[in-house]
Amino acid sequence: MFDIGFSELLIVAVLSLIVMGPERLPETVRTISLWFGRLRQFLSAARTEIEDEVGIDEIRRQLHNEQIMRDLEKTKNHLEDVAQTQHSILPDDQKNV
Repeated sequence: MFDIGFSELLIVAVLSLIVMGPERLPETVRTISLWFGRLRQFLSAARTEIEDEVGIDEIRRQLHNEQIMRDLEKTKNHLEDVAQTQHSILPDDQKNV
């Protein structure tokens, strides 16, 4: 998501150790991770609530059903074309069979 590599994380860790000091760094890391967890929970709950309000599952289901209907219609048209081609190829005496 943020495309942060190991070297960037190492630089941030060293700078944090220098700025915060070894005494306050563990507490600061716990606090930051706690806030990130809360933010993640909030965003997840908001996303779920928005999806429920919009009815995203129903929209996805309708789109899926429409795609299936289009595929069936294409297949039906193709089979009708093949049947018509076969019918036109047959001699006249076999068309009535």
